Amino acid sequence: MSHIRYEIVEHDGGWAYKLGDVFSETHPTHESALAAARDAAARQSISGETRPIAYQDKSGRWHEEVAQGVDRPEVEIEDPARGR
Repeated sequence: MSHIRYEIVEHDGGWAYKLGDVFSETHPTHESALAAARDAAARQSISGETRPIAYQDKSGRWHEEVAQGVDRPEVEIEDPARGR
């Protein structure tokens, strides 16, 4: 099982959650960014369809594989402002 971690951070004059180097939209408050991260985390647990996918890695190489619709990641929300 894969693992992803959303982090709540100050961003662009407000708050956002981020995954790796990718930021969500900016939210006006810490609480609204946290709520959005919780919503995104909840959506990660929803099963989908098994289907072929293609993606490009950091070196620019393309990969093709079959993504299992029931293979859902374990999600964690890190909130340094709250000590979590």
